[in-house]
Amino acid sequence: MTGYIANDDFMNEDEQAAIWCLRLAEDSLSDEERQTFDNWYAEPLNARAFREALVIWQSADEAAERPELIHIRSQALQSLRHANSRRWARGILDHWRWPAGLVAAMLIAILTGVMLFYTPTQIYETGTGERQVIALEDGSKLSLDALTSVEARMTDDGRELRLLTGRAKFDVAKDSLRPFSVAAGNKIVVATGTSFSVELLSEQARVVLYEGSVEILDQVDGTAKARPIAINKTRLQSDNILVPGSELVAPLSSSTADIAPIDVERSLSWEAGQISFDNERLSSAVERINRYSDQTLIVGDQSAANIRLNGVFTAGDTEAFVEAVTALHDVKAVRETGRLTLKSGKTAK
Repeated sequence: MTGYIANDDFMNEDEQAAIWCLRLAEDSLSDEERQTFDNWYAEPLNARAFREALVIWQSADEAAERPELIHIRSQALQSLRHANSRRWARGILDHWRWPAGLVAAMLIAILTGVMLFYTPTQIYETGTGERQVIALEDGSKLSLDALTSVEARMTDDGRELRLLTGRAKFDVAKDSLRPFSVAAGNKIVVATGTSFSVELLSEQARVVLYEGSVEILDQVDGTAKARPIAINKTRLQSDNILVPGSELVAPLSSSTADIAPIDVERSLSWEAGQISFDNERLSSAVERINRYSDQTLIVGDQSAANIRLNGVFTAGDTEAFVEAVTALHDVKAVRETGRLTLKSGKTAK
């Protein structure tokens, strides 16, 4: 495609943007051509068209192997071959000057195919101290705890979500033909119609089942096939799944997990702005507290991290939490610039 500049007066900005995407992807611009692109991009309409084309273009790698896109691309290439008898010299376009309309038509056909068949990923997230309830397009409901981020990809064949940070509750609309899965770290929860929550902490993933059924899978090696997680050294079979009113605690560094009964009402207290702890390690309790306040707590040593907590606290009231912890346990709060560190009494200075 050397020698072809996407500034043909008979092409609109979308067609020119498609050409420039290919030229830049090939990294084949001379200094003069690079200056031409810069001048072209300086026009606001051109810049907007290029940004829109680039989003689609960058999605092409993920969608390139879809049969629908291969068919569209093949049709475009065949039309171009019929229109010009020259053979391709390299890649998508050869080094001969092609008629602007033909080049643009082919590229736009490919980019349009990507746009039609590529399913974008949607990100849902909350900030510090913020909670949110979201209705997904399939009728499922997503409840986000504070400082939580969920990535969702909805297709005709399945509903794939990933908990990136925080905690979320999923009320899944029944659809046996579209499996609903939630990945958290290297753990995967699969359901068809149910209600459950997933929480991702720095060292573990937690799953609470409220109703229905789920299957918990483990994928320690990201390249390996996910397999049913092991419970207490016994492989969990598909007919031996988490039951309503129980919680699975799975260390991210292990292929095994523990299951224990849970107080369902207390486990959902975060939806009402309360944080409940039941024999909770201080380290994980602090992770939850930090979702609700700009005042960051830090656990200063392992002895403090292993202290067990019980009680219910108001989300966002960090001072009340610190006061309770230091009053009931051998822990000191050390205030430093920009942070508050909880240290065991023997290490605090």
